[in-house]
Amino acid sequence: MSYTRRTKDELARRVAQDIHDGAYVNLGIGQPTLVANHLPAGIEVVLHSENGILGMGPAPAAGEEDYDLINAGKQPVTLLPGGVYFHHADSFAMMRGGHLDICVLGAFQVSATGDLANWSTGEAGSIPAVGGAMDLAIGAKQTWVMMDLLTKQGASKVVANCSYPLTGIGCVKRIYSDLATLACTPQGLQLIDKVDGLEHAELERLLGLPVAA
Repeated sequence: MSYTRRTKDELARRVAQDIHDGAYVNLGIGQPTLVANHLPAGIEVVLHSENGILGMGPAPAAGEEDYDLINAGKQPVTLLPGGVYFHHADSFAMMRGGHLDICVLGAFQVSATGDLANWSTGEAGSIPAVGGAMDLAIGAKQTWVMMDLLTKQGASKVVANCSYPLTGIGCVKRIYSDLATLACTPQGLQLIDKVDGLEHAELERLLGLPVAA
C-alpha cells in the first residue's frame, strides 16, 4: 500500500493543531517557524523568539518585510498587537526559568527515550551552532521536535542512542515528522498518528526500532 509524506506546510499544520490556547511557544530556526502560519483561529498563542521578542505573528506578506523586525533565524516576522521587544538576557531568563510552555525545534537525531542532538554533527570542520537550543530544550515545559523522519540517505533520524553531540537528555516529548507523530517515553517510542497508507510494520522497519501502538 502506498503512502504520501506530509509536506512542510502540512507538517507545520499538524504541529499547530496540538498547541493549546494560551500557550507561550518558541519556534526554532528552520521548519518550526512555519508553525506560526498555521495556528488555529480563535485561540491565543504567544510566540517567543530568543533574540528578545514576545507576541510574534505570521510571516509578513511578500513586499511587506521589515528587516529591523526579525526572529532568531534572521527571518522577517510580524508583531501582533501587544507584542514587545526586550533584552536578550531577559529572553534567556524566560527560557531558563520555565516560562515557556512549548518549544518546537529541529534535530539531527532524537533517541527513542527523548535525548536530543540538534547543534552539531561532530564532523571535522563543521560549524557548531548551538544558539539557545540547550536552554530551550531543558527550560521549556514541553520540547517537541519537527523534522523529516529520514536523512537524504534514507537513515532514520530517530535512533536507539544518539551518535551526535547531545543538546539535552530525555527532554523531547514528541517527534512530529513527515511520516508519523511519535511520543518519546522512558520505555521507548509510542505512536500518536501516521500518514494514511503507512503500515505499522513498515514504520518500524524504517526506524529500525519498535513502536508501541
